[in-house]
Amino acid sequence: MITAIGWLLASTALAQDSAEDTVASTPVLRQTLEERIQLDGVIEAVQKSTVSAQTSGTVEALPFDVDDSVTAGDLIVQLEDSEQQARLRQAQAALDEARAGAEDAQQTFNRISAIRERGLVSRQEFDQARNNLAAARARVERAQAGVSEAEEQLGYTRIVAPYGGILTERHVEIGESVNPGQPLLSGLSLEQLRVVVDLPQKYADLARSRRQATVTLADGRVLATREMTFYPYADPATHTFRLRMRLNEPDGSLFPGMLVKVGVPVGTRESLWVPTSSLIQRSELRAVFILDDEDRPRLRQVRTGVRDGDRLEILAGVDEGERVVVNPAALVGSDRLSRPESAQAGGEESR
Repeated sequence: MITAIGWLLASTALAQDSAEDTVASTPVLRQTLEERIQLDGVIEAVQKSTVSAQTSGTVEALPFDVDDSVTAGDLIVQLEDSEQQARLRQAQAALDEARAGAEDAQQTFNRISAIRERGLVSRQEFDQARNNLAAARARVERAQAGVSEAEEQLGYTRIVAPYGGILTERHVEIGESVNPGQPLLSGLSLEQLRVVVDLPQKYADLARSRRQATVTLADGRVLATREMTFYPYADPATHTFRLRMRLNEPDGSLFPGMLVKVGVPVGTRESLWVPTSSLIQRSELRAVFILDDEDRPRLRQVRTGVRDGDRLEILAGVDEGERVVVNPAALVGSDRLSRPESAQAGGEESR
């Protein structure tokens, strides 16, 4: 080990003429570590749907293909609409006829009302004229409803995108006849995404009570999440509970089906921590510089644990409160660096 330490000093030495009288240091701190389990999560779209036909017809046009991007309101399927156009003309004609009948009934009622005041018509004739007018108005309302229905059926021949996104599957081809309820196109939106992960049963209660989790990409980027949803039942085959989290991803670099790492806190423990920059690592050797009471740096071999951001867990080799050099690269090769006492003793023995 003495040879390894000597090789470490030689390999990391920097050409420095002199060093400052003081070096940056920080005490070894005892802090709480939040233990997490890392699970594989999958990104999926919040909005994904299949558009189906709402009227009968023949597919006349498919302006977009699979994997094409669409915006809300874009025409994605056009059905042949001659039958719906004919029904609309019939309904409009029926409405015109009903309005003409209502106008005639109104005129008759007005004439009878005028002469009834002079006692020239009977009560029965007046009531009949009034009832005819009411019936004519009812026929107009029915005809108007028929026009609205025909216009709606005609509108069903133009299928538009309900939201912006991409098309994922096409279920029909041009020239194919379709009926109400038949699937036409499937798509999803990239504007709203979420992460789905299966949580082991033994961690479910703790995760549900703490409601904390981190989502990390393969490049180390941590994604911001919103509300969390816990499924109230377990998968009977895997005995896991599903956890779902909404994502905030403005740059659009995420896509459904991508794998991510989901960190879920499952406990805490007390540990000793030093800055990650203080660690010297060469092959299997891990060491830090400790300042003694006289501010002299001493190389100390350590056993490390986990990394948590900019701090490193130390399992053995240092004590709480000892001062560790934050930037050992600035110290190696300087006049202030002295060999560890153990190294000196070892050198004498080797001689």
